[in-house]
Amino acid sequence: MTLLIQYTLVFASVLLLVALGGAFSEHSGVINLGLEGIMVMGALGGALAMKYVPVSVGPFGMLAAVVLASALFGFLFSCLLGIASVNLNADQTLVGTAMNMIATAAATVIVKAINQAENPDNVSATLKYVEQKQFFLIHVGGFELTWFMVLAVILLIVAFYLMYKTKFGLRLRACGENPHAADSVGINVYKMRWAGVLISGILGGLGGLVYITSGVSEWKFETGVAGFGFLSLAVMIFGQWKPLNIGLAALLFGFFRALGNVYQGFSWLTALHIPSAVYNMMPYIVSLVVLAFTSKNSRAPKAEGIPYDKSVR
Repeated sequence: MTLLIQYTLVFASVLLLVALGGAFSEHSGVINLGLEGIMVMGALGGALAMKYVPVSVGPFGMLAAVVLASALFGFLFSCLLGIASVNLNADQTLVGTAMNMIATAAATVIVKAINQAENPDNVSATLKYVEQKQFFLIHVGGFELTWFMVLAVILLIVAFYLMYKTKFGLRLRACGENPHAADSVGINVYKMRWAGVLISGILGGLGGLVYITSGVSEWKFETGVAGFGFLSLAVMIFGQWKPLNIGLAALLFGFFRALGNVYQGFSWLTALHIPSAVYNMMPYIVSLVVLAFTSKNSRAPKAEGIPYDKSVR
């Protein structure tokens, strides 16, 4: 049971961060289907920081370095979506799909190049961070948690406050509902959409970092992030684009994903003789079922996915 709770919180943290990022982007009016790719690039940034930042900086220094690196890589990669979708009015679905394909390929090439430069015989796309990972662990009783879980909770609170208690949040949501009305009262729709996209890049990058440090001490970038970006979109929709609802939805989906890791610890589950692949499929099956029954009542921002043209009324 302890492991189930631990893994649930780990996976929920990943889903929470990435889904919050998607919510900010879509509230601004831009659909970010490139969250999967942003996660990969954020994971790459964090892994490189763990590789090159000396362990002598200590736990706080290492934590700050990897968080900043992941956020920066996610931020920069999300600029592709901003340029294509906000400035060039490109199809947001196609742009997001292309970003997902580019990210895994680019990360694989970069990591292989780094490994070969250090050892010509090493052609793997794997980065290791055994010692560095110990800096992120928190032991509370019999639980082994990470500082990233604390960060996820803090960012959830910040996201709620930013979205509903500030002028920025009101303007952001206005641009996703009726950008022409927002423009008529002096709100710069392009800037607000850029802000939503960049925030989604930062949060998505952090989600990628949390994913690759969840229970493992190395990551093979050829494997990507196993569809967690798309699963986060399901969490966002199920949570109705609202931060607190997204937090609850992340716990639900995180629980089903955790079952794939710890089901062997429950005798009544192993007695069912269900293949392990089925447990790994559970969060995706649940997402299909949940969205099938809830998507009709979902209240997505009305102008999401629609390129903004200032000259059209």
